[in-house]
Amino acid sequence: MNRHAAREKAFQILFQMDMNDKEPAQAMKDHLESLEIDSFIKTLVEGVAANKQSIDNVIADSLENWTFDRIASVERTVLRVAVYEIRWEEDVPVNVSINEAVELANIYGDEMSGKFVNGVLSRITA
Repeated sequence: MNRHAAREKAFQILFQMDMNDKEPAQAMKDHLESLEIDSFIKTLVEGVAANKQSIDNVIADSLENWTFDRIASVERTVLRVAVYEIRWEEDVPVNVSINEAVELANIYGDEMSGKFVNGVLSRITA
């Protein structure tokens, strides 16, 4: 599985974890049922789960005229994945994390999601 596909699966798992309050191992097992758990998916899911509070603080500190609680679930999950990659995954270039996040936001969010995610990540990486 390529990293783009793994990132999308990790996003879906993390989104479900956020909605259903599941542990990472169970959420991956439930979501991937017949698929083997890719190491990058596991890294992202477990990394975001383990560092969720720190990641949320980074996001909250970068918001302008917005509060963390107002961020929709899709955008919040996309931002968590991207911030985790930017802060903890040294082998992923920052611009790749941002581009992938914007793409996921455009696919799963509404027409403004990509712009919102790009703006927040731009402030985080500035």
